[in-house]
Amino acid sequence: MNQGDQINRNNHSRITTLFTENLGYTYLGNWEELAGNSNIEERHLSHYLSTQGYNAVQVSKVIYELKQAVNSFSDDLYQKNKKVFSLLRNGVQINEGAGTQNTVVRLIDWKNTDNNDFGIAEEVNIKGNKFKRPDLVFYVNGIALGLLELKKSHVDISEGIQQSIIAQQGYFNESFFSTIQFVMAGNDTQGLRYGTIKTEEKLYLNWNEEIAEGTALELDQYLIKICNKERFLSLIYEGVVFDSGKKKLLSASQYFTLKAAQGRIQQKEGGIIWYTPGAGKTSLMVLLSKWILENYSNARVIILTDSADLDKQIEALFNENGETIKRANNGKKLLQQLSQPASRLLCALVHKFGKKSEDNVEEFIKELEANPVDTSVELFVFVDDCHHAQSSKLYLTMKMLLQQAIFIGFTGSVLLKKDKKITEEVFGSYINSNKLNEIKYAEVE
Repeated sequence: MNQGDQINRNNHSRITTLFTENLGYTYLGNWEELAGNSNIEERHLSHYLSTQGYNAVQVSKVIYELKQAVNSFSDDLYQKNKKVFSLLRNGVQINEGAGTQNTVVRLIDWKNTDNNDFGIAEEVNIKGNKFKRPDLVFYVNGIALGLLELKKSHVDISEGIQQSIIAQQGYFNESFFSTIQFVMAGNDTQGLRYGTIKTEEKLYLNWNEEIAEGTALELDQYLIKICNKERFLSLIYEGVVFDSGKKKLLSASQYFTLKAAQGRIQQKEGGIIWYTPGAGKTSLMVLLSKWILENYSNARVIILTDSADLDKQIEALFNENGETIKRANNGKKLLQQLSQPASRLLCALVHKFGKKSEDNVEEFIKELEANPVDTSVELFVFVDDCHHAQSSKLYLTMKMLLQQAIFIGFTGSVLLKKDKKITEEVFGSYINSNKLNEIKYAEVE
């Protein structure tokens, strides 16, 4: 073994030890010489499902349905991955015969982290192609969810990213990536970067979270941050967005903002989410809405914007991520739909309530008063560009009449000093506190 191979061997050994001793994963072995390696390891998945009480027939049907999605010839990688993600997140529906109801089989226990089998394998030789084998693959219940390309200190992370991008091509190992959620590359000098399937190299992210200096390599510390069992599942279950042919993962800032917003809602409080334009506000709206609808059975979510283009964009993004959203053409229709069980998610333009001018508030108030909302409904109101002063009286009116509602304001612009008080009066304080030091109110009267 030459010196370069020995360095690689030492790096692999250190990282696998990190996963087994620090994170509690099971070491599955070095699979370089094994034939038939797959992103669905049937022996491990079958064992897991049997421990969950599913019988042999059910297990066989589940694996068949999962493999159908993985190996679909009619879908590209994006569509395959999207279908597989739905099965992973929501379970696989199987029919066991005429006259029986469908059974939903859960491939992963998202709520009980320890009720899953986490494993890590080295040098996973895929279909005998040793030239495109991932260095490390992370399995949950026998399903490959993440992979890591490790590079020597003097080799740029870019090389590892490019290896994974090439491996996703159809003539290499495209089907293997149909289950993959995290694609990572790292070394001991540059740390760690991550993306997902079909992510361009320039869009790979760093995980920006405080780490202890001088105690361990950055690579190791950031792997611990992301691949901690509970957070790894949370990042997948709560943090994946499909958007017009592109799959997206949350940045650290987005993830912590999402968790902070969930905490506020659990305390029955609202607040303001501040983001620079293009930083993923709309994705956060989708993910926070999904979380609300899944955790509050009587919830209704209204998303208000003052841009027709953004209104359509929000509708399209929600639909692509499996959430049916209804658009209201006026205030009366919006409030009437809130009392309908099927209308849990609504979007509307602010100016649909009347003219944008402040002197039209009385007309809007009359619409609200004439169409009271069922008080048993848990109402959540998301407002984009909440800093706009011209809309403040409308939102104050809504807050006054919809007293049970929780308001979340989204903004990507600086709040003028004269508007700061009224904006916080409507929505509350800032949710993503890590952004507070970046906000400078203009000294404008």
